[in-house]
Amino acid sequence: MARLTSADLQAALAAMPGWTLEGDALRTVVQFRTFRQAMAFINQVAELATQARHHPDMCISYNRVTLTLTTHDEGGVTARDIALARQIAELRPAEASA
Repeated sequence: MARLTSADLQAALAAMPGWTLEGDALRTVVQFRTFRQAMAFINQVAELATQARHHPDMCISYNRVTLTLTTHDEGGVTARDIALARQIAELRPAEASA
């Protein structure tokens, strides 16, 4: 799967609130009220990632979750990253802040 062009990437990001491009990766930070809510979210993301066979870097710091997506073999963001980011965005509860 080929790395996205800058134009394609910018178009995709415009439709994905809460996601940014940092270096060669997509990144989002989600803050929850509690550690337990953050862990439940991480577990849901893990399920999606397993189904997609594409695994983000996940970092949790108490109630704050940072997710980073990139396709290492392509050296940047591909359609696989965008697809998984969109699925992850659907999991984000309304009360969680970006």
